[in-house]
Amino acid sequence: MFQSVLIANRGEVALRIQRACHGLGLKTIAVYSEADREAPHVRRADQALCIGPAAAGESYLNQAAIIMAAKVTGAEAVHPGYGFLSENALFAERVAEAGMVFIGPSAASIRVMGDKVAAKRAMRAAGVPCVPGPDAALPDAPDQIRDLAREIGYPIIVKAAGGGGGRGMRVVEQETALLGALSVTKEEARRSFGNAEVYIEKFLARPRHVEIQVLADRYGNTLWLGSRDCSLQRRHQKVLEEAPAPGIPEALLAEVGSRCVEACKQIGYLGLGTFEFLVEDGAFYFIEMNTRLQVEHPVTEMTTGIDVVQQQIRVARGERLTFTQADIRCRGHAFECRVNAEDTERFVPSPGTITRWDLPGGYGVRVDSHAGAGYRVSPYYDSMIAKLIVHGDTREDALGRLRIALDEMQVEGIATNLALHRRLVRDQAFIAGSVDIHHLEQRLREGELM
Repeated sequence: MFQSVLIANRGEVALRIQRACHGLGLKTIAVYSEADREAPHVRRADQALCIGPAAAGESYLNQAAIIMAAKVTGAEAVHPGYGFLSENALFAERVAEAGMVFIGPSAASIRVMGDKVAAKRAMRAAGVPCVPGPDAALPDAPDQIRDLAREIGYPIIVKAAGGGGGRGMRVVEQETALLGALSVTKEEARRSFGNAEVYIEKFLARPRHVEIQVLADRYGNTLWLGSRDCSLQRRHQKVLEEAPAPGIPEALLAEVGSRCVEACKQIGYLGLGTFEFLVEDGAFYFIEMNTRLQVEHPVTEMTTGIDVVQQQIRVARGERLTFTQADIRCRGHAFECRVNAEDTERFVPSPGTITRWDLPGGYGVRVDSHAGAGYRVSPYYDSMIAKLIVHGDTREDALGRLRIALDEMQVEGIATNLALHRRLVRDQAFIAGSVDIHHLEQRLREGELM
């Protein structure tokens, strides 16, 4: 039952965790880079310690510096947020070895689910449907690899076993391109993830990206908290999310959700996690599990009425879940827009100082952000500056509220993707629901959203 939490992150997620901790009466400790010295999460922390220069590799990714800061400040637990070290099994291990609680699953669970080949094997054992393809590392012999690809059927996709964030994957349309794609992906995987292992599976032509949120305590209670649709993506990066996933029968979601629960029990999973699926022609196919808090968690909070960050902290403290699966109900519909500091003509980051910051408001509107007028957007970190979240009684109601909120939100001094979001929520295919993961890029290529 720890009383202090070191937040090993920055930006809006650091503030979100900080608020959850303060709501539970817990002391918060912020670590920060020199670039974040004046950041809101630093000012509002009970204690704060600088851990290095602006570059993430010398600060927020510096495990030794963070562990030392935790020891010096007397932190009893560490929350990694998302990104940075949140899915690093070695970091989770080092936190535990230092006598502190890692607010997340065990290092063993992170390792199993972080290796996509091992994760696929574990999911199949739990009865979770997977994308067609072997759940083992590829053989070395080129002829055997070609045989496996023919068995799956082209097109296929080559993926890094330790990949993530949309990196380490290539689509192969025909056999002549297979070995070249394998070679390039292996090298990218080695450089990006320190693991050159790759695997292949069927490339689905027009799938949706649907997620199932789970929550587990250490007493065998595991629940699924509804679904999210994250199909609006560019280069595998999510742009806009919603809950619940539209157009999917409740009975099918319940079946998949129960299988995710069973998978968590089989691997001894603790805390928050997200199962990600591709959905095509009414069939779910597991692709990966995120063993951490997700950027898009607010849409689940808005539709379930559950503060998932506080629940994540509570189960890490050893508390039992106080609600059951029967208590979980989806109430209405929610959307989240990721507001990025980026030039959407070229899709490049737009660092600089924000000179105008007008936020929307009203019933059912929420903005999670660390920015404001006068805030300097750093070139060193992710370009997301805010998350605009709305809730309504129905999808149509929520979408109407989102349009108004986007029109009200005004940011100047830097380029943002707000104009893109305003066009997206008026796109007829998106309004109808159930767009696939290629929809946004196709519309951009056609010039429909420019």
